[in-house]
Amino acid sequence: MKDGKYCILIADDEREIRDILGLLLAGEGYGVLTAENGKEALALASAEVDLYLLDVNMPELSGFMAGAEIRKQFDAPIIFLTAYSGESDKVMGFSVGADDYIVKPFSNIELLMRVKAILRRSGGGKQPLAEETKRQIPFSDLILDLERQAVLRQGEVISLTYTEFKILELLVTHKKKIYSLENIYQSIWEEDAVGDSAIMVHIKNIRKKLGDDSRNPRYIKTAWGRGYYVDQ
Repeated sequence: MKDGKYCILIADDEREIRDILGLLLAGEGYGVLTAENGKEALALASAEVDLYLLDVNMPELSGFMAGAEIRKQFDAPIIFLTAYSGESDKVMGFSVGADDYIVKPFSNIELLMRVKAILRRSGGGKQPLAEETKRQIPFSDLILDLERQAVLRQGEVISLTYTEFKILELLVTHKKKIYSLENIYQSIWEEDAVGDSAIMVHIKNIRKKLGDDSRNPRYIKTAWGRGYYVDQ
């Protein structure tokens, strides 16, 4: 946050888009920073930024490359803006730590809804828990640390993006309950599913970070045709 406002960094090589999004978000009460390429976005990245809106195709440094570098230092959500809607592009975006993916052209209302939903989930203020034990939830040989929003294995910290952590938290805190892709999307995004493969990509990323075998998973199990669940 900056000056008591959520701070959003917009990076796009088209000045018109930067100006429009800047006015739109400032009109909603957000603090706004702008960058005209990925290299400039990386230079402006800081702990004060609450959300990054990164265009994928930018000079100097692409949105994907800038996002990957930003993710190494900061945990703030990242939304990629792109003209491409292909499956491979979405997989690439989520694999470098994106929390959402918006395809151009998009409506101002759609963008505002996505921004508000992600900020509500990531910055809505953590409710302090009365009991210390509730802040750490063991499952299998791992520990879900709610306060640090990380997974621990024998003292080692396994870093997840905010969205990945919330998906895992949902499954771990409702063990043995099977969640469909639609159920997970509605629970995390608090809106109807958009019908893409976002959740499947996030599950794949979580499994990879946990060292889980998707063909014979130990942590996140697959109920074929029904969804995903955790049973221990």
